[in-house]
Amino acid sequence: MENFLLVHENTIRLGVFLGVFAIMAGWEIVRAKRPQTLTRRRRWPHNILLVVLNTVLMRLIFPIFPVGVALWASLEGWGLFNLISLPSVLEVVLAVILLDLAIYAQHVVFHKVPLLWRLHRMHHADTELDVTSGARFHPIEIGLSLLIKIVLVVALGIPASAAIIFEVILNGAAMFNHANVNLPGPVDRLLRWVLVTPDMHRIHHSEIVKETDSNYGFNLSCWDRLFGTYTEQPHHGHLGMTIGLPIFRTAKEARLDKLLTQPFRNDKTA
Repeated sequence: MENFLLVHENTIRLGVFLGVFAIMAGWEIVRAKRPQTLTRRRRWPHNILLVVLNTVLMRLIFPIFPVGVALWASLEGWGLFNLISLPSVLEVVLAVILLDLAIYAQHVVFHKVPLLWRLHRMHHADTELDVTSGARFHPIEIGLSLLIKIVLVVALGIPASAAIIFEVILNGAAMFNHANVNLPGPVDRLLRWVLVTPDMHRIHHSEIVKETDSNYGFNLSCWDRLFGTYTEQPHHGHLGMTIGLPIFRTAKEARLDKLLTQPFRNDKTA
């Protein structure tokens, strides 16, 4: 299993990305949750170009990704899972859960530390929320997140297969829970006991600060419930809530050049 994942890592990741993207984009067309004021034509080219830019930059800056680091840590016997003996399946499951918790904690930190928030707020400045918003992150934030994951992989001794599975889940879940889809209420309530749904995560993108500072999870919903950061519903409802931030709201702010410079521009002059 691990050998198959390692040999076909890039194919699996690209295939899942394109598959989930196509499914969610089609779902948005057929059954959208909210009408959009700023059209796909204005937003999508720049959000997608940002994904391409981030991918190229990370490949150039980080020649060894978490999976490669996981293999190296395993050979050296570094990290928690390399020091204890567990069934391989249990090891992978625990590793994925711990990485999920770590990303939740990282997300909270990026909201609470002002310098990191300036990077992360570009993600929140999107005035519409759909499948492309799930990959709309500043390159510097992507780089920092990669470094954090590499450190975690070494410290925990994450198996290479778990690192691959986690990255696939991370990308797929981000597109799912950012999608502008209308999930039936009973289905949403049931799924929320385990997974972060689009309705649950949409609250995190509210203009209301109290709502923005909640629902940090990206995959498992338990962390928000466990750590007291869970909000059930937006104050103004899903159709009445305002997505985005009080700043960076003009249509030109959706352009790639504007996205890249947002962290370096003062709030008052935005």
